Amino acid sequence: TFENNFSGEKQREFAQHVLDILGFKWEYGRLDTAPHPFTSGTQYDVRVTTRFEYNLLDGLFSTIHEFGHANYTLGLPKEKYGTPLGESRGFTFHESQSRLWENHIGRSRPFWEYILPELKKKFPSIDASIEDVYKTVNKVHEDNLIRVDADELTYHMHIILRFEIENDLIENNIEVKEIPSVWNDKMENYLGVRPENDSEGCLQDVHWSHGSFGYFPTYSLGSVLSAQIYNSAKNDIDRLEEKMRNGKFESLKKWLTEKIHRYGKRYTTNELIQKSIGEEFNPSHFIDYIKNKYSEIYEI
Repeated sequence: TFENNFSGEKQREFAQHVLDILGFKWEYGRLDTAPHPFTSGTQYDVRVTTRFEYNLLDGLFSTIHEFGHANYTLGLPKEKYGTPLGESRGFTFHESQSRLWENHIGRSRPFWEYILPELKKKFPSIDASIEDVYKTVNKVHEDNLIRVDADELTYHMHIILRFEIENDLIENNIEVKEIPSVWNDKMENYLGVRPENDSEGCLQDVHWSHGSFGYFPTYSLGSVLSAQIYNSAKNDIDRLEEKMRNGKFESLKKWLTEKIHRYGKRYTTNELIQKSIGEEFNPSHFIDYIKNKYSEIYEI
């Protein structure tokens, strides 16, 4: 039901509506389209980009992911602009924010209980129940070629592939010209699918082209941290998921700013984790979250 020739303009309008619901501060930013989603800017001016494709969900989740980045940037202290105290802690924390909003919010049942009626108003051809949609947005696609469209499980195979290639490049074990064939072999080995061209293979991401080597592992580190942060938020915020069912996200935004954003780069990553949620970096929260969620969905 989400794969159709949906109007790009209508998708954009709905993406803007979702940003309204989540609480994007339009007075400090804007939404545009780009070949690859990204967010850039400062607490005074943040630019969110996304892309709209054949599958309605792809553009929606890209937008929510980038909102997480924008929300972090806009939560940094304005009075500290131009100093390290006015900058984000680092990529692991930045990706924890985007992955939290994309997955723990955007792929949650409470979120869809609120947003599905809104979506049907914009796209009347959509005919699906909450349960159908919840399973659809969390479906494991083993044959997916594109990282940004990957589910929460296979996503990390995309990251491992990139890390291994980066590592081999830095160690001089492979040459740049070998990347396409190495990439395709690893994709076939890890996920059972082989790219037909470099656009759906090694050139699908912008990171290497602008020198961001070592960035990709922070997507997995951020995903792990996001589960730990969300678990802490649920413990601290009264009836958080009930608020989400009613389209109310301000309490979560305030909690994230109070616990994380307002400190800028005052602390190291590990110190900020300890200060914000009271424990060290702990992957068990992510493992429990993944096991519980997908055991229920796939009845295993």
